[in-house]
Amino acid sequence: MDFTYSDTTRALQRRLENFMDQYVLPQHRAWFEATERGEHPTQLLDDLKALARDEGLWNLFLPALRADEPGTRLTNLEYAPLAEIMGRVPWSSEVFNCNAPDTGNMELLHLFATPAQRERWLRPLLEGSIRSAFAMTEPDVASSDATNLQATIERTAEGYRLNGRKWFTTGAIHPHCRLVIFLGRMADAEQRPPHARHTMIAVPLDTPGVRVLRNLPVMNHLAVEGHCEVLFRDVRVGADALLGEEGSGFAMAQARLGPGRIHHCMRTVGQCELALDLMGERALERVAFGKRLADHANVRDWIAESRIEIDQARLLVLRAAERIDREGARAARVDVSAIKVLAGRLQTRVLDRAMQVFGAMGLTNDTPLAGLWSWGRALRFIDGPDEVHLGVVAKAELARIAARAGANAPYYTPPLASD
Repeated sequence: MDFTYSDTTRALQRRLENFMDQYVLPQHRAWFEATERGEHPTQLLDDLKALARDEGLWNLFLPALRADEPGTRLTNLEYAPLAEIMGRVPWSSEVFNCNAPDTGNMELLHLFATPAQRERWLRPLLEGSIRSAFAMTEPDVASSDATNLQATIERTAEGYRLNGRKWFTTGAIHPHCRLVIFLGRMADAEQRPPHARHTMIAVPLDTPGVRVLRNLPVMNHLAVEGHCEVLFRDVRVGADALLGEEGSGFAMAQARLGPGRIHHCMRTVGQCELALDLMGERALERVAFGKRLADHANVRDWIAESRIEIDQARLLVLRAAERIDREGARAARVDVSAIKVLAGRLQTRVLDRAMQVFGAMGLTNDTPLAGLWSWGRALRFIDGPDEVHLGVVAKAELARIAARAGANAPYYTPPLASD
């Protein structure tokens, strides 16, 4: 199994790194200061997005791009190392139109949109002229089991009526957000199988009855684009708002999440690489108890363990990406669950070590470490909690073992024969 990056990927890595150095990092302070004031630096981002598109660094995440759509068609394996580079500056994915939740929503629209929906929603998303949100998680049920979702979709003579309360709807307060994809339970759900009860509806954000209630803080941090609580009260849309087919929402959500988890995990690898770089620099320059921190055995262990664990994670994510490319997201389901568990745990572990090396400074906003640690902790819930993904891996492993029942009998030492 060879994960040597292709010539195409290596060339794109160089171009992306140069773009980050030349354009993104010089704007990092301005972006940070604006967001600390509660502002969204839309002009800064729009200017960078125009540059990125001119440079051909646009819509890199979507293998299904058509010839008439803007962007560079890459496989998941080719895109993964580029997501790692973007991850070092968490806000930079939007510069390249590779940001969640728009990436997942564009994949959904690519797979299931009607021609009219493609023109109304997919094209402007691919152009980067609008943003979108995905309304799935609910405050009143355990959303880790999507069959629990209670927000309702009722068929009417004119189309559909939606009711429900959603939260952690990322991007809903972005100034350019125009679309919310709503996952809800059909009114006749009890007459359907558990996994055929939910449907997706494409809802314009300005539809009467849609109300963004608040931006939820994550680990006491408010995301500028918002992780929002959104109320849908008697929201009426036409029949043309149906995305895919009635009852297919659960399967569509699974199709949306597979490649997106590759993106999340590789951005995590990039953030861990940044943390390791910062930890090493700090250890080389700071002195405690008469010697550099880098000369203390425990700090050297942290650095070595971080190097090993990051490389392990990267290889596992690349393997999952390659399998999605080769066999599809469904076949790679167990691989994707494995990396999802690994990534969040890796990020909190590596960032915790880096923060310890920095001392009290690591708790402040003078470094990116505290924010990255918080995101790693959040990642253990995003796109499904660890426990769900561990269950997927365990079920597959036990099925594999059960299929070989008795195969390990020769490895046991037989009892000695009695005299």
